[in-house]
Amino acid sequence: MTRTQLDPAITAVLTDAAERVRATSGARVGDMVEAALLRTLTDTVTMGDDGTAFVITGDIPAMWMRDSTTQLTPYLRFLGSCPPLADLVAAVVRRQLASLDHDPYANAFNDGPTGAHYDPDDVCDDPHVWEQKYEIDSLAYPVTLAHTLWRTTGRTDVFDERAHRVLTTIVAQLRTEQDHDASPYRFERKTDIPTETLARGGRGTAVGRTGMTWSGFRPSDDACTYGYNVPANLFAAQALLAVAEIAAEALDDAALAADARALSGELVAGVGAFGVVEAPDGARVYACEVDGLGAALLMDDANTPSLLSLPLNAPDVLDAEVWRATRELVLSPANPYYVTGTAASGIGSPHTRPGRVWPIALAVEALTGTPEDRVRILDVLARTDGGTGRMHESFDASDPAAYSRPWFSWADSMFCEVALVVAEESAG
Repeated sequence: MTRTQLDPAITAVLTDAAERVRATSGARVGDMVEAALLRTLTDTVTMGDDGTAFVITGDIPAMWMRDSTTQLTPYLRFLGSCPPLADLVAAVVRRQLASLDHDPYANAFNDGPTGAHYDPDDVCDDPHVWEQKYEIDSLAYPVTLAHTLWRTTGRTDVFDERAHRVLTTIVAQLRTEQDHDASPYRFERKTDIPTETLARGGRGTAVGRTGMTWSGFRPSDDACTYGYNVPANLFAAQALLAVAEIAAEALDDAALAADARALSGELVAGVGAFGVVEAPDGARVYACEVDGLGAALLMDDANTPSLLSLPLNAPDVLDAEVWRATRELVLSPANPYYVTGTAASGIGSPHTRPGRVWPIALAVEALTGTPEDRVRILDVLARTDGGTGRMHESFDASDPAAYSRPWFSWADSMFCEVALVVAEESAG
């Protein structure tokens, strides 16, 4: 692996941030944060000669639109004060937009036409594409990253002709998938694992029109049980508001801005009409998925956007009262993927073994909770690293030494984000 050589200004900012964490949360947490902040940039990011940056997830050599955005979360607070870091994030945005320009239905890409695939027998044999699972968040995350970079620094250099084309494509594709039966997208895989392929000849389970936009797969890369993923729709609605701002102010495209804003409203209305359901205790809550034909799935998954993460991913479009009731549900045994053990309790995922908690979900629980929650959960995260000094995809709730994925950069970054917020709140 080629390690990225960091600009000294970036290193100085990160080591200073870690020192503030040490002062608040102790030497071990500070050491873990410093190592993770440096490791993510030096070991997962490869700078290209074309001014773009390729970002692997850690122990999988492919670039997900979701992971490559969330891995940068703790760095975003420094963009305004550290221009070299802003340059690095801009390079990631350019690669994300180039990837979506190549295939807006794909969720993960190779570093060039290497021909590597998750499964060589997939319908999509594009050598640039690692996997073509269509997930709404793959469109939304790059938009929110570009928007944050712009709003934080004022720079508009990433909004070139290609960016304009991609943003237009994103809006058009989300509209196409409001009527999935008219969509050209299909995904089939020769497998005995039902969450790794789509039913009905690759179209997925039947859905009715709702105003929401369809997704084949969840942010976990597991197939949706029902085609309308509610947290992904709300995240898309938030991202469309960002598209509207970029289009109006940076691209001078009033038509695209109006279209994006209108579609955002349609998604929110669709969620309100079909995605809010009655919980067993009578409370109005967000379902995880619905089909528009009367079926609803009450659960939450660790991967974001999740129901729990909505204040982070969709702050301007969620119903706060419905979300509070939803939070109570998903952080309880009413969520079939809420796990309780002797070492930790939190949300897991059908993507991993039963009895496993995901550090990402613990971090989201902390970030959407109270300051006291953040301090408590930061301690839990530090104590459940399996003695490795790193966060993992998941760990056994009663035996943190039993974990999946030895190097999962997204989880490292979420741990850093919690620690940095705790330090900032302590400093007042």
